[in-house]
Amino acid sequence: MEPRSAVRYANVTREQILTTLRERILAYATSRIGRDPAEDLTQETLLVIEEKYSHLDAVADLVPLSFQILRFKIADYQRRGVRRGEFRTVSPDGLDLADGSEDAQTLLERKELEERLHKAMGKLEGRCRELFRLKLEGMSFREIQTELGAESINTVYTWDLRCRKRLLDLMGGSWESRR
Repeated sequence: MEPRSAVRYANVTREQILTTLRERILAYATSRIGRDPAEDLTQETLLVIEEKYSHLDAVADLVPLSFQILRFKIADYQRRGVRRGEFRTVSPDGLDLADGSEDAQTLLERKELEERLHKAMGKLEGRCRELFRLKLEGMSFREIQTELGAESINTVYTWDLRCRKRLLDLMGGSWESRR
């Protein structure tokens, strides 16, 4: 006596078997990994069956084989997702992300520093003012040496140190404002 499933599928074509098999594979895969990836893996499973196992026509052979292939595909999908970190991603919709702009306090502090700096720069003597101008134009110390006619680059370094110290003194001895 033949099994009931063999009798039931005796007059069914391979295409009808694969259509029914596709529905069962998709339902199983969807219950494990979700709809979109399940559809992809179902298609991949059916492709493997068509390419490598086209000689099989019996339902008794195709069902266990297709589910074994699908289990391997699901394991590969999950392993790949873990390796890529896809399952650890967090949606940015629920996060309170910074907008990248500075807050009001930082902007106010920067404005106050700029005002103090402009005021102090106005009080600097000629050589220091010229040295800062050349540095702000992007000149190197070697170029500043040539421009200001210093005999040694060490002289320019010394002028720079003294001018920065003088600027700091004119700003109240600190880059930070005193409150």
